[in-house]
Amino acid sequence: MSNYRRSRAPGASYFFTVVTHRRQPFFQAESARAALRNAIQEVRRSKPFQIDVWVLLPDHLHTIWTMPPGDADFSQCWSQIKRITSGACAHLVDRSFMTRRQIADGEQGFWQRRFWEHQIRDDADFAAHADYIHWNPVKHGLVDRAGDWPYSTFQRFLAQGLYPADWAFGGKENGAVFGE
Repeated sequence: MSNYRRSRAPGASYFFTVVTHRRQPFFQAESARAALRNAIQEVRRSKPFQIDVWVLLPDHLHTIWTMPPGDADFSQCWSQIKRITSGACAHLVDRSFMTRRQIADGEQGFWQRRFWEHQIRDDADFAAHADYIHWNPVKHGLVDRAGDWPYSTFQRFLAQGLYPADWAFGGKENGAVFGE
């Protein structure tokens, strides 16, 4: 097993990618989206992280969180969110996709074991990751324009004037106006 070290800066902002087991499109189901939403709300009661940017696709999600002051334990948050969501979505899991070892280890077969994290360094890094997040449904061919995807914070950013009205219109990113 690798000796991976995660960044642990209390109160910092982090970009995450979290993927379903074998990229199964569980989030096409409203029940899975509701279970994830409920899990996040439950965890945020004890760990009030802020969701700054968000996109949920059928088989993965990207998000930027800002952790509360003095708290850097996002791993525990993800562990709880994954456990709660997995329990609520057991009816969606096809255990034939799981190995004997995964079953013996008590894995639920809903999420991949780990997640990708990156600590946001500055405003430019935040803007680049926000653009990536909001562009993702277009990149994956799910919609033609970022604003057409219902499971993201894009419309909120547009309403706040953080993106011009024609952002990502016509097949390429036009750039955001963060930090101006």
